[in-house]
Amino acid sequence: MKKFLQVVLNIPLNQAFTYLDCENPENKSRTGFRADLKFGNRRMTGFVVGESDSLPADCPVEESKIRPILRILDEEPLFNEEIIELAKWVSRYYLCSVGEAISAMLPGGKRESDAGGFSFLEESPETKARTLSDEQKKAVEEILGIRNDSNLHYLYGATGTGKTEVFMQVCERLLALGKGVIYLVPEIGLTKQVIQAVVSRFGNTAAVLHSGLTPSQKLSEWRRILNKEARIVIGARSAVFAPLPDLGMIIIDEEHDGSYKSGNTPRYHARQVAMYRCGKKKIPLLMGSATPSVEAWHLMESGGIKKHVLTRRLAGGAMPQIKCVNLSSLSIDGAISPVLQKEIEATLAEKRQTILFLNRRGFTHFFRCNSCGFELKCKNCSVSLTFHKAEKRLRCHYCGYSVSPPQVCPECGSLDVGYSGFGTEFIETEVKAKFPNARVVRVDTDSLNHKGELTEKLDAFKKGEYDIMLGTQMVAKGLNFPNLKLVGVVLADTGLHMPDFRAAERTFALITQVAGRAGRFFPDGKVLVQTYCPDSEPIAYAVAGKTEEFYESEVKTREMLSFPPFARILRMVFRAPSEHQAVAGANGAAAILKKILYGSKSNPSKLQEAALHTEILGPAECPLSKIAANYRQQIILRGPSISLLQYMASTFMANFKAPGEVYIEYDVDPVSLL
Repeated sequence: MKKFLQVVLNIPLNQAFTYLDCENPENKSRTGFRADLKFGNRRMTGFVVGESDSLPADCPVEESKIRPILRILDEEPLFNEEIIELAKWVSRYYLCSVGEAISAMLPGGKRESDAGGFSFLEESPETKARTLSDEQKKAVEEILGIRNDSNLHYLYGATGTGKTEVFMQVCERLLALGKGVIYLVPEIGLTKQVIQAVVSRFGNTAAVLHSGLTPSQKLSEWRRILNKEARIVIGARSAVFAPLPDLGMIIIDEEHDGSYKSGNTPRYHARQVAMYRCGKKKIPLLMGSATPSVEAWHLMESGGIKKHVLTRRLAGGAMPQIKCVNLSSLSIDGAISPVLQKEIEATLAEKRQTILFLNRRGFTHFFRCNSCGFELKCKNCSVSLTFHKAEKRLRCHYCGYSVSPPQVCPECGSLDVGYSGFGTEFIETEVKAKFPNARVVRVDTDSLNHKGELTEKLDAFKKGEYDIMLGTQMVAKGLNFPNLKLVGVVLADTGLHMPDFRAAERTFALITQVAGRAGRFFPDGKVLVQTYCPDSEPIAYAVAGKTEEFYESEVKTREMLSFPPFARILRMVFRAPSEHQAVAGANGAAAILKKILYGSKSNPSKLQEAALHTEILGPAECPLSKIAANYRQQIILRGPSISLLQYMASTFMANFKAPGEVYIEYDVDPVSLL
């Protein structure tokens, strides 16, 4: 008997293709299996999402032209109806095909890459359960007991207050009830110690999914999950798709971390997927961080998320001495101020260690006054303007506004104006010159050449083989070094001057997390934060430990400027080998999007109200205007309703073919706008 299979592929065409089943004498269902097949002239892997005994009515070709699949690749189904439904939701929400969504969800699909977030995994979990403090006990009982309308929970507390132990004991309680748990940690937090601690605590009931596994190792973990051999899944962002039967809760540790957002199609955010899965199953979602995202903070304050607070640092240990070094008042040659230099020398004399943090992804060209610290921002978007050498103009990468660089400071009239910033290699050279006898190691993406090198360098530093470690946020996860005394944030401003509305939030989180980590492991620890803008809110509040004040101020700013959480954003990036093609593609798209938007404004539907408050920003050049020999332009759709923005983008996708070599990326709820 013939069987027709509905197959989706990992290509940007959102449709199912019909194939004939191959030998299947037992007439077994093929839904949930992968199939090897010919698509055009290519051999590809397809995912079977449906089947029927007759040719589907909407099949565009006649039965005689239907090709058979070559073979079925699995002995048992690899995914179930729940995963197919979830893939359809991901496809609708993140504007990709169902095949691309399934491919990202399954093992052996795309490689996970770190999205450049930073994370300071609070502590390696204990191998045995610890006695909880009263605060921790209360949090566990409330998380498992309360059933509020949204069922969203947030465990908020400074570093060292024992959030990880609460997560672990919640897991143990749910496992005892026969429920499964997905526990997400940022990719960068999945260190050997964390994996070993989890496995020794939960034994074979734990499955670990991370980018260090080969596709076949991932596949065998996936099978263990499907067969109920593993009941707790620990992993980076793609573990949010794990097909756990009887799922009882999803936990997201370090919720603020940027690596939960995928940098490839589908550009999903694990938090959003977790909210959807938990909402559908009516189970709790538990998040935690010492520095929540502004969106999560706003939801906690407005009651959308139930907040559980931990205030006591369990390991004791005072917060470290944290000091601001105002670079505006010093004449320095290079990146290391005399104050920081003196502290490093004293630390070396004591045979103790130093870590220097650099926010490597800083822009070298932001305009600032060296006398009063004034910087130029866009009058429409309130994000930093970036200096473009070639055209000698300062430009906004959101709306395209540009201005000639002033010759004098608009604030104080000083003539001492210029452009600031520097990168890691520059600083490495300077450190080696200033401390010729110190053993220096640099840890950032450019200096790591082989797998496992990060762990090797961190281990060597821990053993005392180096005196000074330079690194971007990558080294932050290893801050439990017993001989570490000094932490220097070389230039806190680089992140601050990113042309991105989340710049303040990231800068605040970085300083707060560094300071919080530092005090736990060395009581006489010092943190020095070098900055040209000691009075800027994220830096001043972080140094003073004023978390609530920072969030209050940031929430007000976001509301005033209509940025998330008070508006939703959808970003479209147009890349092409020539600048002319990228610009033409973006301009053409903007004209079509305007027609769609004006059409929905006159449309008497529920979208009409939202359309009145929706805007199209750009086209403008992306802040990183050229990547991998491709020029990049962007359009940002902003408004109160995400469904209207998705409707505009999907209508555009369905009716517009990008010219020639222009490739369009769609990013719903982008985390970074670079």
